[in-house]
Amino acid sequence: MQAEFKMSMIGELTHFLRLQIRQQDSGIFLSQSKYAKNLMKKFGLESASSVRTLMSPNVKLTMELLGKSVDPSLYRSMIGSLLYLTASRPDISYSVGVCVRYQANPKESHMIALKRIIKYVKTTVEFGVWVGNADDKKSNSGGCFYVGNNLVSWMGKE
Repeated sequence: MQAEFKMSMIGELTHFLRLQIRQQDSGIFLSQSKYAKNLMKKFGLESASSVRTLMSPNVKLTMELLGKSVDPSLYRSMIGSLLYLTASRPDISYSVGVCVRYQANPKESHMIALKRIIKYVKTTVEFGVWVGNADDKKSNSGGCFYVGNNLVSWMGKE
């Protein structure tokens, strides 16, 4: 490519599309801790108490018809911000996906669940994902799909 285009090396990649990239011998670590901290500030939750779990096990979100409505624009903004964060935080994907279901007519209970996710992110702000295998430097991914407690499908790719 250097024969076709003028290129220069400006150093090791450390940031890309709000992803923080840390390259080490053991692999590449991707995180969005700076973005997560700004997200908490944006929604006024930087001084909120921390939580250790994403969703309360006693709360089951449902489509409420009579609950108190909340600002749908704010709710959608929070959802969008959290969806972007899932690029480096697969641990929050399911919970954010549950909250996405209610963005057409969000109620107070849905907003409480969404704020809890942000409080969890505050607790785990330094989390991220490791990319690559330390032995052969190849990336690998995979997943399992469950219905209840039953494994119905899985995949792996290297």
